[in-house]
Amino acid sequence: QVQPVESGGGLVQAGGSLRLSCAHSGRFFSQYNMAWFRQSPGKEREFAAAISSGGDRTVYADSVKGRFTILRDKSKNAVYLQMNSLKPEDTAVYYCAADTSSRYYITKSGFDSWGQGTQVTVSS
Repeated sequence: QVQPVESGGGLVQAGGSLRLSCAHSGRFFSQYNMAWFRQSPGKEREFAAAISSGGDRTVYADSVKGRFTILRDKSKNAVYLQMNSLKPEDTAVYYCAADTSSRYYITKSGFDSWGQGTQVTVSS
């Protein structure tokens, strides 16, 4: 099974911005809802944002709403997470995930194909 590949993580100061990228080489990428999750040290992995296969619907966690934007580019088989106004509590490993069931509704528990993650560190 093809897995997503994340990139773009790094160290940024509080208040700064960062853009994460997720590449997916699977032939059915356009049919998948895609999402970003994150995991901080000592915490469980949590949902951050998701976008529908058609790119017309998005869902955000309350903690990132208004600061993060999820986008997809079907021509590049890619998904992005634009993160603005970053806070130290955004520090985490960020994972890109695909829902390979091609379901219509975005279902947080439905994401079953995961990347290796990329580290984002926000300094105060």
